[in-house]
Amino acid sequence: MADTDGQHGIWLVVPPKVGLPLLLGTVTLIAVLVHASLIGHTKWFPAYWEGGAKTVATQVK
Repeated sequence: MADTDGQHGIWLVVPPKVGLPLLLGTVTLIAVLVHASLIGHTKWFPAYWEGGAKTVATQVK
């Protein structure tokens, strides 16, 4: 059965031993950059990691 989607051609140019680690490394780098941006530019994300805002229970008399 022939590969008809055209994706097989990339491995003729870039060997899988180079291409797969490069692809996975790029995905990891993007994920780290997105999380670092969220931590640095929002107020809610660090609070989310710490468990959110602490509320104090009050008794009504």
